[in-house]
Amino acid sequence: GQALHLIHLPAMSKVAENSPPETSVHKFSVNLSASLSPVVPGFPLIINSSPLTRAFRVNWLSDTDFEVVTTGMEQLDFEAGPHIFDLQIYVKDDMAVTDLQVLTVQVTNVNEPPEFQGNLAKGLDLYIVEGTKPGFVYQMEAFDPEDTSQNLPLSYLLISPSKSFRMSANGTLFSTTEFDFEAGHSSYHLIVEVRDSQGLRASTELHVNIVNINDEIPRFTSLTHTYTIPEELSPGIIVAHITAEDPDDKGFTHFLLYSITTVNSYFMINQLTGTIQVARRIDRDAGELRQNPIISLEVLVKDRPFGGQENRKQITFIVEDINDNPSTCTKFTFSIMVPERAARGTLLLDLNKFCFDDDSKAPNNRFNFTTPSGVGSSSRFSQDPAGSGKIVLIGDLDYENPSNLAAGNKYTMIIQVQDVAAPYYKNNIYIYILTSPENEFPLVFDSPSYVFAVSELSPPRTRVGRVQATDKDFPQSRITYSISAGGASQQYPNIFWINPQTGELQLVTKADYETIPVYILRIQATNSEDSSSVTVTVNIVEENDEKPICTPNSHFLAIPVDLKVGTNIHNFKLTCTDLDSSPRSFRYSIGTGNINSHFTFSPNAGSNVTSLILATRFDYASGLDEIWNYKLLVYITDDNLLSGRKRAGALVETGTVSLSISVIPHPTTIIPTTPKPRITYQILRKNVYSPSAWYVPFVITLGSMLLLGLLVSTIVLLAKAIHRHCPCKTVKHKKPLSTLKYLVVLEPPILEFLTGKKKGSLTSVLFPAEMKNTKREVMVETIQMNTVFDGEATDPVTGAIYEFNSETGTRKWKDSLTQMPKWKESSPQGAAPRRPVPREGIRPPRSTDKERDGLSSKVQAEDAGLGPRSQDSMPSTPKNRNPGFTRGASPKRHPEK
Repeated sequence: GQALHLIHLPAMSKVAENSPPETSVHKFSVNLSASLSPVVPGFPLIINSSPLTRAFRVNWLSDTDFEVVTTGMEQLDFEAGPHIFDLQIYVKDDMAVTDLQVLTVQVTNVNEPPEFQGNLAKGLDLYIVEGTKPGFVYQMEAFDPEDTSQNLPLSYLLISPSKSFRMSANGTLFSTTEFDFEAGHSSYHLIVEVRDSQGLRASTELHVNIVNINDEIPRFTSLTHTYTIPEELSPGIIVAHITAEDPDDKGFTHFLLYSITTVNSYFMINQLTGTIQVARRIDRDAGELRQNPIISLEVLVKDRPFGGQENRKQITFIVEDINDNPSTCTKFTFSIMVPERAARGTLLLDLNKFCFDDDSKAPNNRFNFTTPSGVGSSSRFSQDPAGSGKIVLIGDLDYENPSNLAAGNKYTMIIQVQDVAAPYYKNNIYIYILTSPENEFPLVFDSPSYVFAVSELSPPRTRVGRVQATDKDFPQSRITYSISAGGASQQYPNIFWINPQTGELQLVTKADYETIPVYILRIQATNSEDSSSVTVTVNIVEENDEKPICTPNSHFLAIPVDLKVGTNIHNFKLTCTDLDSSPRSFRYSIGTGNINSHFTFSPNAGSNVTSLILATRFDYASGLDEIWNYKLLVYITDDNLLSGRKRAGALVETGTVSLSISVIPHPTTIIPTTPKPRITYQILRKNVYSPSAWYVPFVITLGSMLLLGLLVSTIVLLAKAIHRHCPCKTVKHKKPLSTLKYLVVLEPPILEFLTGKKKGSLTSVLFPAEMKNTKREVMVETIQMNTVFDGEATDPVTGAIYEFNSETGTRKWKDSLTQMPKWKESSPQGAAPRRPVPREGIRPPRSTDKERDGLSSKVQAEDAGLGPRSQDSMPSTPKNRNPGFTRGASPKRHPEK
């Protein structure tokens, strides 16, 4: 009993629905603790409610008395909201002593009057269009808050009765009369009341407005229908004012709109004021107004832009003519060309055909001409009769007359055309009279004919000569020159060109004396009035401009090395021609390629036919001559008949001939043999090489060198790989094998590669190539190259005959089967049958390193003249030689037998 606690709680209290804010709900007190510690400010308070609400709060009455009141933040509605609220009231003092109790608040129901919904509760404005038939106007709507199911009826009635309206019990408002805005009231004020079953009521106001409509047509107040106006009024000038009024001038229709319905371009109307103004120039003298100067318009007046009421009125404008157009002409400048021999009295110009006045009525459309004036024209021209505008010739217009020449044969007159009515408009007319000259003199050249000469070596655009024509007529016109005939060659339609202004004759291209030595041209001169022609002869001066041409132009010759000096080589002759030189004017000389002067021509000058002669013998043995193929460039010059002094300044032409001469060396020692019958294939090759195709051997040589380098590097790499991975060791077989013997021929190029010695100190060497106790046999395919062998010789070791190439040193046995002597092979067991010679293209298998080291001793033995021997110390059989051994490809494996 000494602790802090709430008094009069827990408790239950009631509050009416729709209570205003600060309505007292329940009062309670706080019993302080023994320490009399006061309640903390802000306490007690409602810390929780069920259901949750903000409709209640706690107010302080004193330090120990408090009151629960409504906040107004939420409407307490019995019909729509909760009926009971449980409020937890919490209190706390300074000593932190607390207490918590519950206050139960029950919302009680209160009978509420009916209510109008929405804007109807605040009053409503209604609008009725005038002329509307009596009937339904508006349906009133109200509700009773107590009747949530809307089952209880409500009754409606008008508090302020009106003859124009009535209301039914269910709230329907009706009109009882047809309203007229102009005759009756424009608005009505009504009070409507609604009641529930218990007599509670509510009321609202209705403002009924009668809407005015446009039901009257406008009426014109201006009575004028015809207006007379002068032409040429300025745009914007007011010519008429149309007025109207609208009886229905209240409410919406408070202004009128004017418009012109007739299509016209002369007038426009202000749509608000009705004033008619000039829109554009009104010309009485042009268009339809010239024939009918009356313009009729229809004016429309409306009381609104679209729809509404309207009225129409017809008005007429009569346009009067004034003298507003001066007398004018289609042109005011005339240029007349009169022949110089025109007769006096000739009518030159009639101005009446060009001048007129656009005014539509007399005297505004009449005019005349004043007396012409001008320096020098009064004595030559006149107007006859006066004022008529007809200009006639009264003087002399001879073009060659000195006085006329002084005037330039040009005359100027000024004459005026003017109105006969005020304000007397006038315009100046300018007349220019020019004397037209006549062609009295012909066009002639200053010479009856022309002769020109030009060298056949002259380049294009060279001046050949100049022709000139003149005309004595004045004024002199420009003369144009052209080639009308002649000047054609075999290649060009005309090799001459003439300047059309100056008459200078030029070359288009070079002339050729040998083709056409003389050209006959026809030159025509033309001016604006006449034309004339003249003959021009052009002689082509002969020059030495043709090169000698010889047949054959190129030739190939093959001669033996021991050909006698003075011999006509293969009876070869040159036959030369020159279009502009005699046969005795040729001189022959040999340029590059005639090394050691072995060749010459006879005769070397004075004839168009000459022979190729061997001048000196060939000496290859002493080394004087080293080349076997000669390429001669022969020069043929046409200056033989000229002396040394004239030759220096004369034109000399030179032709060329190319000769290829191949020297065939002596054949080597030939041992007569009886060859085996066989078919011989002879391949003939012709030298078709052209110096212009120099790149062909260059590309072939370069490609061959690249391929050869690639092949050598491939073979070296392959040999190293085989040596590393497949070492070959000699092992003695238990079972003796038949001896396989080969004879390896090393040619000088191969020895040079192996020994490093120069080519001159090496000869062909024969190596015995025996291999015993080998595990593998190698078959080698040999690619035999086609080589031309031009010599024969006897091998000093075997005595066999072989063929060789004198340039490359390549050799082959002539016939190894028939020429080689037969050798017998001995064996420990006795004579053994001869082994067959390996077929061409088979090489012996590779030897081991030890066998390779033994080659040098065998080479030395062969250099001493000893033939290679077999394992049994017998000379190896020459039959085993095969020329294919020197041309080998990559070895292929051969299965062991």
